[in-house]
Amino acid sequence: MRRREFLGVLGGAAAWPLAAQAQEAGRNYRLGFLIPTGRETPAVAAFFDELRLSGFIEGQNLTVVPGGFGVRNDQIVEAAATMVKAAPDAIVGGPELQLRALQAVTRTIPLIGMTEDMVAEGFAASLARPGGNVTGISLLSPELDGKRQEILIEAVPGVRRMAAIADANVTPARHLEALQDAARVRSVELLAFGVATPEKIVPAIDEARAAGAQALNFLASSLFFVHRRIAFEQAAVVHLPAIYQWPEMAEEGGLVGYGSRFTEMYRQRARMVVKILRGAKPADIPVEQPTRFEMVINLNSARVIGHEIPAGLVLRADKVVE
Repeated sequence: MRRREFLGVLGGAAAWPLAAQAQEAGRNYRLGFLIPTGRETPAVAAFFDELRLSGFIEGQNLTVVPGGFGVRNDQIVEAAATMVKAAPDAIVGGPELQLRALQAVTRTIPLIGMTEDMVAEGFAASLARPGGNVTGISLLSPELDGKRQEILIEAVPGVRRMAAIADANVTPARHLEALQDAARVRSVELLAFGVATPEKIVPAIDEARAAGAQALNFLASSLFFVHRRIAFEQAAVVHLPAIYQWPEMAEEGGLVGYGSRFTEMYRQRARMVVKILRGAKPADIPVEQPTRFEMVINLNSARVIGHEIPAGLVLRADKVVE
């Protein structure tokens, strides 16, 4: 198998002034979170490992404010207010709904976010100069959703109708329209199905199948990552090939995953937190973007649904699960 690396926009390449070269001796730093990801996950473990490599160690010079992991959408507003009241040195927040809730209650505590498009969503004035109290990672999701659509069309030769499964809480209509226009150029009809809660994932997949969709593109959203098992299982039940946001999702049972590694994005964000804890201001830290993208194909999942992925696409994958 050949490995291929794609270079994205180097949003974090610009130099930034260090306010301090190292943490203050004897100081205990307090870090808050407001994320849908659970504490005991590989991504969060990678985050704390990255902090440790820079000398910030929980239980020694770092305290984590409780109550910020695995936060459901219906808990976000209350959890944001509680977290800000605790006055940590910085808060790791995101995606969009969590970061917006935090921004609504503080314009002073540094916020390190990770959203689909930090500039378009209004969290940063620009990649180079975010301004305000927010910086973080912009995931290039609008572009990558389109790339995943192209990969899915290639993975299902002759496809004429496919479905985009979108998070109704955050996916803008213009994004869906752009994907539909791009599909039309390939003589493919793209149907869009909005999902607002985990309970709606299965009905949306069933509706897509009933409408004649031959493949599913799960658009970028934490909703589909946190509840990925539901998506995997129902896509298998209806025998539809599907593509997902993160390479790890294909490793865990999805058919195809394309994007940056979720764990690496958490490591990258941890390195930004280190800059904040060492004294840099969010307004002076450029918003970063992914720089490496991977395609993982799960042939076991393909066999389960009776689908054969073209050999040419398999050869281009960075990793094949067999």
